[in-house]
Amino acid sequence: MSLPHTILGMLDWKPFTGYDLKKRISRAEFLPWSGNSNQIYKSLLELARAGYVSCEVTHQDDGPTKKIYTITDSGRGELKRWLRSKPEAPEIRNLFLAQLSWGDLLDPAELDTLILAYEEEVQGQLLMAQEEMRRGTDTPRRTAREAFLWEMIAGNRVNALEAELLWVYRLRNGTPAARTAS
Repeated sequence: MSLPHTILGMLDWKPFTGYDLKKRISRAEFLPWSGNSNQIYKSLLELARAGYVSCEVTHQDDGPTKKIYTITDSGRGELKRWLRSKPEAPEIRNLFLAQLSWGDLLDPAELDTLILAYEEEVQGQLLMAQEEMRRGTDTPRRTAREAFLWEMIAGNRVNALEAELLWVYRLRNGTPAARTAS
């Protein structure tokens, strides 16, 4: 994931503070980013130095000073350049698969507990993704096409979780009962 380009995309939608960008980006399930605020602020500084964003300082009587970032024309050009670049291959990393790869070391009850715990996690994430899709989360909808793209992104997340849940059901129902010693 390109954090600077993600930031440019968010700022193309509307101005944000660094804090609001971090909240929004970390909530987006489709973005494989779990970084800290320092990465956001470092990226914002680099984007400002490159002339891709501008910053307006707003003083508040009842709170801390806010820096509100806005994309510049140059930043919009950089965002479009990135959008035209070749997409990366999908990244499919799942730590549960690493656990499962050595699951034969567990007794049948322990393995079943591991699989059931993962199933519950996937079910919870699926319910949350379905609810977010139902509510129509706060996403850019400046055009019908943009609204459609964001709906498709939400649907992709739901479809992926549904497929993962089906896979877990097959795993749980097809797992042989005990480890055989070699």
